[in-house]
Parts: sequence; C-alpha cells; structure tokens
Amino acid sequence: MEHQEPPEASEEEKAPALSVSAAMGLAKDALESVVVRLVGEVSEVNDKPGYKAVYFTVKDEKASLPCMMWMNRYQASGVQLYVGALVELTGRFSLYAAKGRMNFDVFSVSLAGEGQLRLQVANLARELEAMGLMDPARKRPLPAYPSTIGLVTSPRGDAVHDVLRTLRRRYPLARVLLAGVPVEGPKAADGMVDALAKVVFSGAEVVLLVRGGGSFEDLMPFNDRRLARTIAACPVPVVTGIGHEPDTSIADMVADVRASTPTAAAEAVAPSREQTNALLASLGDRATGAVERRLRDAALTVERLAGKPLFQEPERLFDAEALALDDLAGRLGRALPESLRENRHRIALLRETLRRSLPNLLAIPKASVHAAKGRLVFAGAHFGQPEKRALEGSRERLVRLGEGIMQPRRAEVVVSAARLHDLSPLAVIGRGYAIARTDGGEVIRSVAQAPAGSTVSVTVADGELACTVSEAVRIESSVEPWN
Repeated sequence: MEHQEPPEASEEEKAPALSVSAAMGLAKDALESVVVRLVGEVSEVNDKPGYKAVYFTVKDEKASLPCMMWMNRYQASGVQLYVGALVELTGRFSLYAAKGRMNFDVFSVSLAGEGQLRLQVANLARELEAMGLMDPARKRPLPAYPSTIGLVTSPRGDAVHDVLRTLRRRYPLARVLLAGVPVEGPKAADGMVDALAKVVFSGAEVVLLVRGGGSFEDLMPFNDRRLARTIAACPVPVVTGIGHEPDTSIADMVADVRASTPTAAAEAVAPSREQTNALLASLGDRATGAVERRLRDAALTVERLAGKPLFQEPERLFDAEALALDDLAGRLGRALPESLRENRHRIALLRETLRRSLPNLLAIPKASVHAAKGRLVFAGAHFGQPEKRALEGSRERLVRLGEGIMQPRRAEVVVSAARLHDLSPLAVIGRGYAIARTDGGEVIRSVAQAPAGSTVSVTVADGELACTVSEAVRIESSVEPWN
C-alpha cells in the first residue's frame, strides 16, 4: 500500500483559532460600519415607561428584523409607532455579543406611504383642535324642516344618487342645490371650498358634503386645512358623509354633524314622512283644542253678558238720567217765576233810575248849546267873514262835543234795554217754557199747590191755557231746588 502525505494546511487553518468573544467583536465591527435605509411593517412594539430605548420589530414577506431606538431619538422623531404601521428606518446593524443577538440600531424613523399621510393628518388635527375648531360647543343644531338643502359632491358616482333618492323618499318638500365638484385629486379641496360658498350664497339652510368610500389617499382632499376652516366658518350647519364607517377625516371632525355614509347624511337632514305626518297631526290637534277652548270661553262670556240687567231691561240704562232730567225740569219750573219777579223788580229800578237821570244828563248839554247859540248870533251881527268862519268852526266843535257827551248815555240805554229784554218773562216763555198758576194767580212750585181736581192756568208764548189737574205725582230726588 502506497504511503500518501497529508495535504498542506491553508493560511486560515494555520492562523490561531479565535475566541467566541473575539469572533463576535469582529462581526460587530463589520456590521456597525454599514449604515442602511430600509422599509418595513411594524409587527410589535415595546416602549414601557422607564425604558431607555423603544424596542420593536419590522418585517416583510420573507424576513423580520428586531430594532431598537434610543428614547430621546424616538421622541424627537414625532412618530407614534403602532403595529401595522409602514415605516422607513435609517440605522446600522448592531450585535449584542453577550447574548449573540443582532438588532438594528435606528437613527431616524418616519412613516412611509400611507403612514406618512396619517402622520400629517394627525398633526393637522391636533393643530385645529387646539384652535377650537372641533369644540362641541361651537357645533350648530340642524334645522328641523329645511326648505333648501345644499349638496356638495361629485356629480358622478353612487353618492349623489343615494342622497337624492333618500331626500325624495323622506322629504320631497325640500329644494336641493347641487354643486358638482371633484372629490379627489389635487384640485378637489379648492373646488369643494368654492362649492360650499356658492350653495350657502344661493340660500341653502344646511349643506351636505359627501362622497363614497376609497383609500386613505383618495380621502386626503377632506383632510385639507382650508376646507376644514371653511366648514368651521360656514354660516349654516354642515353635515359630512365621507366614505364608510371606519373612515374619519378632518372634515368630519370639524363638521356640525358627522354621518357614517352619504345616505346617513341625507337621513340626518331630512325628517321622515312618518315624523312629518305625526307632527302635523299633533299641531292640528293642538290648534283644534285651542280654538274649541276659545269658543267655549267666548260662549260663556256672551252668556254671562246676556244675563245682565242691562240686556234684560235696556231702558234701565238711562234711569238715573231720566230721573235727573225730570227733577231739573221741576226745579226749572219752580225757579222761573221767582226769577221773573226779581227781573221785574230790577227793571223797575232801572226804569226809575233812567227816568231820574235823563233830564239831568240833558240839561247841561242843552244849556251849553243855548249859550253857544247866543254867542253865535251875537258874533254873526258884529264880526266879518273871517270871524264868521271861526264861529262856524266853533259851532261844529260844539256839536261834536254834544255828540260825544250823548254817545255813552245812548250806549248805556241800549245795554239796559237789552238786559230788560233778556230778563223779560215773555222772552223765557217764547223759548218754549210755560208758567202754571193757581186760580188765585200764584205761581205753582209744588204738586201740593195743585191737587187732583183743581184748575190751573198755564201761560205759553201766545196765550193762556185753562187746565184741570187729573193727577198729582210727587217725584223724590236728591237734587236740591234752585234758589
């Protein structure tokens, strides 16, 4: 048998063997020298309070990688890790030699794809919430029976048909103002802002902002800052129905009412026919009851008034006045004769005064006139033409003087004559009154002076009446007789 020599050892085999720790150190140095950027889905997260780092795992379809990130870096990133989030990591591999474990030391983390969009939406939501746009106190109640409803949505798709069909079925009385706009894409948010302004300007009392379901990226126009501020500032309530039940956008958060679907949004603003009919029936019953109560009250009032003595015996309404009139007529009849006697006496006094005064009043002017006449005759015989003219002027002045003296006396005579006429009993009788006298000529002032069966004479304006008293009735009155 042929003897064979053993093969020569390689360089690696000739090198001395490494210890475990040395081998791990060599691997650690090699791994930590490489910085990579990777994308993965978070499968687990461990960030218990008191930990110096947050520990999590990312994976894809074929592999998983444990990761750690120091707490100060994690908090500075602003990212909230959760299971299912798609993240983009930057870091280096690290080897924990004591346990022989490898992990990924994360320098920075950010949400990738939809995750980044969700982060932006979450940040904007916190900002708007801090401004008070999501405060329940500022949300307005919906009108119970709006006459005009604004609808902002895409003119194509199922949402617009679902809303219109629901409104026609539940509340056909309302007028719908449709503003057709794109609900996804870069210009969708601006279009919806303009559409909201237009339907409100056209008289909408409540506005529906709706669209069908879609991905998170498709719903991003409803997470627009300007659209959110427009909804919050809208002068009428805004109801959103965006996507499906799990979808919640910023527009939903600031709207006055958030519905789960476009159909639910339409139902929120449109009362059902059953509700409307029930309300109308209730209002009709209340109106009927109110009218019946008022009619009953009015009938009772009329019945009470009809039973009052005023309506049973209306002639009693003027009882007091009739009695007062009769009493005044009696008092007037008694007062006239007395007044006539006083007037006769005053007339006699005035007549005597005039008789005595007139001769004395005329005597002085008469003597003055005779004296002036004598002077004029004498002057006419002894003076010439100029003197005659002067004397003529004096004569005229004397005549005027005489007229001035007599005029006041004439006025007094006229006034006295008028007063005599007014006080004359004949003038009183001429105005429709009469004077009753007994057979002895006394003026009758009381029924006691003319008992039944006695004869009286009644003086009227154009003569006297001879009358027989058939009945004498005394009228009791609280009115004092005239003096």
